[in-house]
Amino acid sequence: MNADQKMRQSTSASAYGGRARTGAGDGDPPPGRIRRFWSVRRVPAGIVALVIAAIGGLLLYDVAAVRSGRPAMRWREWLADELASRPLDDAWVMGGAALLAALGVWMVVLALAPGLRGLLPMRPPEAGPGAEPGPGKGVEAGAGAGAGAGAAVRAGIDRTSAGLVLRDRAMEVPGVRSARVNVGRRRVRARALAHFRDLDEVRADLDAALHEGIRQLGLARRPALAVRVRRSAKPKG
Repeated sequence: MNADQKMRQSTSASAYGGRARTGAGDGDPPPGRIRRFWSVRRVPAGIVALVIAAIGGLLLYDVAAVRSGRPAMRWREWLADELASRPLDDAWVMGGAALLAALGVWMVVLALAPGLRGLLPMRPPEAGPGAEPGPGKGVEAGAGAGAGAGAAVRAGIDRTSAGLVLRDRAMEVPGVRSARVNVGRRRVRARALAHFRDLDEVRADLDAALHEGIRQLGLARRPALAVRVRRSAKPKG
């Protein structure tokens, strides 16, 4: 990359990461611990229960058939012969045991994880003055009415909607031709193309606009911000 190309782009990431993480100095007090939304998982739990019930019923039927004098199913005879003839250090036995162990650990991790990674929790109205929750999806409302209903309300915004809101904020900055904003759980990455104005000025205004947009989203955990601005390449010829 030559010197002219280096002058065409400006990057801002680490300088604003600490500011976005702490949230101090933005006028809002640090929010308390707000837990993520948990996935209900009715369909996966039902599928796993049906599979286990089917396998258990099949084994119970085969055992009952053997007890009544009928021959066992061929697949169970084959499996019993293979397990009886192969040593414990056999590659197939070790591989099958490792696969089953990994599957069990994976299912335990999925059961303990909250899920809904695309949904970001938002602060409740009483978390701090001036909090302005933005438009979002996945809003949960608990039972309650009147003055006590605010404590039972949980709101969240999905990352795609948050990215669209911040992208609209970025397009309002003078000099921004196009912008793309990716919202993660801990970091917001924005990339913009500038077609006029100095790149440093565009980047500073874009940083300020996106920080204000993130603040107005009212997220429970404010993500860090990384902004990259570059000049669109001039067409050759």
